[in-house]
Amino acid sequence: MARNLRKFLTGRNKGLHEFTLLLLRLCLGCWMIYGHAWHKIDNYDLLKFTFADPLGIGRALSLQLVIAAEAGGSLLLILGLWTRLALLPLLFTMGIIVWKVQWEAGFGKLELPLLYTLGYVTVLFLGPGKYSIDEK
Repeated sequence: MARNLRKFLTGRNKGLHEFTLLLLRLCLGCWMIYGHAWHKIDNYDLLKFTFADPLGIGRALSLQLVIAAEAGGSLLLILGLWTRLALLPLLFTMGIIVWKVQWEAGFGKLELPLLYTLGYVTVLFLGPGKYSIDEK
């Protein structure tokens, strides 16, 4: 028992590593779709007139690009399909949220996009893992 505990605490478990990458991809993708993209899709008619336009490209286009990143990118992330490529628009969106939209609001508003960014960067560096379409 003590030997197994020590191995768990100090050793590298390849199976657990792969499962953790799958869990991270699933959680990040599902939470982004459910918590953010779905609301934007559901309220598109109202948001296209009130959505932030930090890049000066128009509110409706900004909203459409964010929906594409949050919904499309997250779906690809969940599937593990073109994972690193799918992360680029998600990371860009989080960067805009942090630096252009929420920066002056303080850490309380920055915490969530920074956590998403950390998760996305982790998957970007480690790859999608064994349980992904990319690895098939």
